[in-house]
Amino acid sequence: MHIGCVIDKLSTYAVQAFEQLSPLYNILDVEHCSKQDFDVILTLGGDGAMLKALHSFMHNNIPIFGMNRGSIGFLLNSYSTDDLISRIQKASTAVLSPLEMKVIDKDGKTHSHLAINEVSLIRETHQAAKIKINVNGELRLNHLVSDGVLVATPAGSTAYNYAVGGPIIPINANVMALSPISPFRPRQWRGALILRSDAVQLEVLETGKRPVSASADSAEVRDAKFVEIKERSDIKLSVLFDSDDKLETRAIKEQFI
Repeated sequence: MHIGCVIDKLSTYAVQAFEQLSPLYNILDVEHCSKQDFDVILTLGGDGAMLKALHSFMHNNIPIFGMNRGSIGFLLNSYSTDDLISRIQKASTAVLSPLEMKVIDKDGKTHSHLAINEVSLIRETHQAAKIKINVNGELRLNHLVSDGVLVATPAGSTAYNYAVGGPIIPINANVMALSPISPFRPRQWRGALILRSDAVQLEVLETGKRPVSASADSAEVRDAKFVEIKERSDIKLSVLFDSDDKLETRAIKEQFI
């Protein structure tokens, strides 16, 4: 089995883990190899290292097995130097599809990025954002006055979405979260669950007075005017989990912490 590794090189724990594992399993740093050389990708670090790997190998159809050398590690397995090959061979697979964010900025330029966790719109200044929300071209909210709004995948629903009060969604559910960030008007709106097949259109109002940035995970576009978000169901990402600690089970457990 040919294993490549994505390492958080700013983490001493991750670097030390690679130094331990590399001679045991002939693991190579992906930065020094072709992406097509591997049967599986190992990540060492936190969830950020996993997201980096998922974005880097988005179109390579290579399964990814993460081990936690960071903090929370929701998308990761526990770290051990023992039986790595067996763990990978016996692992269960969670199949994820990213969101695609298409942005038109204030100058009319179009930008496109993919997100594993969420697409978020956030105010750039002290002024609250003012955003019109459409789903599948149908007006759902004439204007949301808030710090912003986000659309989260089931896998991303335990991250920023949950921090702003959005729901945790079971991994295999056919819905996404549409969640406001610190809403001011309408005061009672706390978001919605929408179908994964839905397309969300967000129009930024009063852009001169209330500039907004749009982000797909870590990719940011400043001064957004219009954003469309939809799932790219044609892209399938395989994330491997120890068979006794599946991602589906973790999402349920997170709701009781």
